[in-house]
Amino acid sequence: MTNAELPTPRTVVPIEPSLLIAEAFDQAQVTELRHSVSSCAHAAGLAGQRLDDFVLAVNELITNAVRHGGGRGWLRLWRRPGELVCEVSDHGTGISEQRLDDHSRPAPDAAGGWGLWLARELSDAMEVESGAAGTTVRISAAAG
Repeated sequence: MTNAELPTPRTVVPIEPSLLIAEAFDQAQVTELRHSVSSCAHAAGLAGQRLDDFVLAVNELITNAVRHGGGRGWLRLWRRPGELVCEVSDHGTGISEQRLDDHSRPAPDAAGGWGLWLARELSDAMEVESGAAGTTVRISAAAG
């Protein structure tokens, strides 16, 4: 075989070693996805109340995506040095600026409005990008 006959090299895309979950979901996958997040978060170093808080925050975000974001969403969970990050995206109509700016605790008898507040309270950091094409919420927690 001459150099002219060598096969064209294949492009290899490396797998991100820190990416733990990348999954689309709808209502049928919420429970299974929550269990997967819990297992991965535990393996990444979260335990006890920190683990429970992070999983509850993620559950609120995926539930919001199903209820308010068009019935489905996309979850990514990954490690960064010293922390665990979860991002939930949907293709809903977005969240109003007023709602995003309101960080106050909902009234105890409020039927809704708890999801973002809980996610913010139960994680170390939260970022929200929202517009007419959908919403992406990213939360993080320090991990061992």
